[in-house]
Amino acid sequence: MKWFRKLGQVGIVDTKVTKLIKSEIKRQENTIELIASENFASPAVMQAQSSVMTNKYAEGYPGKRYYGGCEYYDEVENIARDRIKGLYNAEHANVQPHSGTQANFAVYFAMLDVGDKILSMDLSHGGHLSHGSHVNFSGRNYKVHFYGVDKLTEKIDYDEVMKIAKWFKPDMIVCGASAYPRTIDFEEFAYIADKVNAYLMADVAHIAGLIAAGEHPQPFPHVDIVTTTTQKTLRGPRGGVIMCKEEYAKKIDKAVFPGTQGGPLMNTIAAKAVAFKEAEKPSFKKYQQQIVKNAKALAEELIVNDFRLVSRGTDNHLMLVDLKDKGITGKHAQIAFEEIGITLNKNAIPFDTEPPWITSGVRLGTPAITTRGMKEPQMKEIGKIFSAFVKNEKDQKIKEHLKKRVAGLCKKFPLYY
Repeated sequence: MKWFRKLGQVGIVDTKVTKLIKSEIKRQENTIELIASENFASPAVMQAQSSVMTNKYAEGYPGKRYYGGCEYYDEVENIARDRIKGLYNAEHANVQPHSGTQANFAVYFAMLDVGDKILSMDLSHGGHLSHGSHVNFSGRNYKVHFYGVDKLTEKIDYDEVMKIAKWFKPDMIVCGASAYPRTIDFEEFAYIADKVNAYLMADVAHIAGLIAAGEHPQPFPHVDIVTTTTQKTLRGPRGGVIMCKEEYAKKIDKAVFPGTQGGPLMNTIAAKAVAFKEAEKPSFKKYQQQIVKNAKALAEELIVNDFRLVSRGTDNHLMLVDLKDKGITGKHAQIAFEEIGITLNKNAIPFDTEPPWITSGVRLGTPAITTRGMKEPQMKEIGKIFSAFVKNEKDQKIKEHLKKRVAGLCKKFPLYY
């Protein structure tokens, strides 16, 4: 692919950056990427993001810009908005947020006052920093209480969420997670929110692609507002989106601009539009189905090899592996696996006894390896490699053998070339 090869050729203008880009291309090509929040954008998405759309200020919205010369930017933004509304049955969409966290920030800014109450999923049980962590703006500006998972099933107990909601009386309930391997029942959350007269926001950053393809239930019409990133299962550029019911459209738009952001990144919005077009295709549905099949296959192989998975499996694209009984921490595993060409991330497990910078587990996901074309047989191979490495990490000969097996998979399933 000639265009992609040129990505690593910034040229003689900056040889240092050129070298680093080329190195990163090689790293991606020669690594099995198991980080659940990462994926590989298509060449078409990357072309749009690196286009001349980066050169323009377009503060405001289509038809109401603060700068001249925005006619084509208006069209691109409208295309992006219309496409994502179609994917999620949304009444309104704002495609300007720079990230998922920026999207969440804007929603809180639009719908709440400082000091209002939010009920969300505990970070240590699978939630996200921007859902109220004390080290994040959300936890510092709002009164936050958390729900978690049941200690026995490690799944959300909706009866318990109802009890907490009736006691806490939140102004907003946030559902959605960054490390929850099971289906989220938006209808049940809506029932709870209605009982306590709270807004309901769904952060679907991780499962956005699955939802668009019908592999996870749609949040609308049950929720008031949906936020998402565009780079994970949706396989677009790095960015954020807010969707909402029409009655909240003006509040949301004002909260994004001028409330929390300045000029939109129009090159990224163009890339979002391309990604949403790709998500409309039948091939995207098959791709999302394969992501889920691959996750189940990998989970099954790990269980066969005596690994304990949080909630004993997965419904979506990710799984959490408890490493306590293997005598290693998540932090150690994350660093060690890079030696054989596998990237993954340390992750807390529910009721973890290790601090968040150490953790007792790792989070694995299948979007990126599915993008490369891998299917169930390769998931079994990856599961076997994972197991053999954890059990024989100190054996240098076995490590070298496993490294060759990883390299073989990467060569058989090239990324862009």
